[in-house]
Amino acid sequence: MGNVLEEDFEYVAALALPWDEFRGKTFVVTGATGLVGSLVVRTLLYCNGAHDLGLSVIAVVRDVDKARRILGEESDALSFCVADLSAGKIDIEGDCDFIVHAAAVTASKQMVTDPVGTIDTAINGTRAMLELAVRKKVKSFAYISSMEIYGQPDSEGKTAEKDLGLVDVGAVRSCYPEGKRMCECMCTAYASQYGLDVKSARLAQTFGAGILPGENRVFAQFARSAMAGEDIVLHTTGESEGNYVYTADAVAAILMLLVKGEPGEAYNVSNEASHVTIRQMAQLVAHDIAGDAIKVAIDIPEGADFGYAPPVRMWLDSSKMRALGWEPHVGLTEAYMRMMEWMGKV
Repeated sequence: MGNVLEEDFEYVAALALPWDEFRGKTFVVTGATGLVGSLVVRTLLYCNGAHDLGLSVIAVVRDVDKARRILGEESDALSFCVADLSAGKIDIEGDCDFIVHAAAVTASKQMVTDPVGTIDTAINGTRAMLELAVRKKVKSFAYISSMEIYGQPDSEGKTAEKDLGLVDVGAVRSCYPEGKRMCECMCTAYASQYGLDVKSARLAQTFGAGILPGENRVFAQFARSAMAGEDIVLHTTGESEGNYVYTADAVAAILMLLVKGEPGEAYNVSNEASHVTIRQMAQLVAHDIAGDAIKVAIDIPEGADFGYAPPVRMWLDSSKMRALGWEPHVGLTEAYMRMMEWMGKV
């Protein structure tokens, strides 16, 4: 491969994780053609070779052709399972030891144009995967949640896992954070009632090497502007505070949670040093990345609805995750540099 993404795989493979616990085991990864799910699959396959683990990965997908483009052809270590999780339907043949449930609607525009589908994917899909986990008696289950679960925090200082704030259920886009809340509630219920070893990873916005073609979230838009020498145009005032984590750091946290996280618990996964407003991040890209060759402009069309999350003031506290031995290693500027190097190759 010989690129920045391979360096990320090498980094994760070199971490002091209890790799022997993965030896000969079967992983099921949903959302395997999305950003987080695809990187979990690809990292596991790399570590499989690096540590001679003899593991296998079942990638749950809706489109096999898309899966092949992103993940490669099926092999002894990789197989595809086609399932419609929004309908709550999935079955896996044979044993299953670990589940990473990353399937979710992540495009803000889709959240406001198809809120029912967003809810169905969250609730039906998560319940189907939890039921599968109980049937298969899995060793560990990681649910990929989101910082948006916090809504509008009402506490001062950094936001810890107990500091849930307000989610406006009267807003259409709340289908996403409210769905995440219900899914975490289901995880807690299955942990309590069935003894399922399930934990939730509340990811900060995750980006870096490995982002997929067509990615249109703000980090990708800012990067494309810098690469094209075009001004960054904000469609809000950019006052919302962003919390970020580099892709490889997020994957490392997920793998660590599988073997070290406490059942029924949720963990913030965020680089606390990568905390800026959206406008500050745009200015960082224009100044530090583009060398002031571009500028930041604000253009808010009257009546436009881009599906963005409401402005929020929040600084995620990742001390609970760090107590397990996890540390983020890539900051915001380097994350952009590595992502843009990757974008120039794909």
